[in-house]
Amino acid sequence: MHEHRYGPSETGSVVLDIGGDAGALIIYTGQQWHGHEIEVSRVDQPDEPRTHSAVRERRVRDGTFHSAVYPDLPAGRYTVWWDDDTPAGAISVTGGVVAEFVWPASAPPGAH
Repeated sequence: MHEHRYGPSETGSVVLDIGGDAGALIIYTGQQWHGHEIEVSRVDQPDEPRTHSAVRERRVRDGTFHSAVYPDLPAGRYTVWWDDDTPAGAISVTGGVVAEFVWPASAPPGAH
């Protein structure tokens, strides 16, 4: 996982490109993950490069939260990576749908 510093994302500033065979994924994290990049990869394509997104503060009408957004993923099952070698979990992405994953509160066994 890499770290960057980004300003907050305001309401309506993220555009999702979903429909047909493309869905989106939102990974909800705590504030302590702000600026970190979280990687995901297709379960059925382990040799393909991973996709990453940075955790940013999201300001919405009801308050703020922190998340990484993947606006246009091909439908399929994805591994969410805690670090380079340790999965944090898995999630299914469906075309035309926004999938949601909650980042674990503590590191999985074996995490670096």
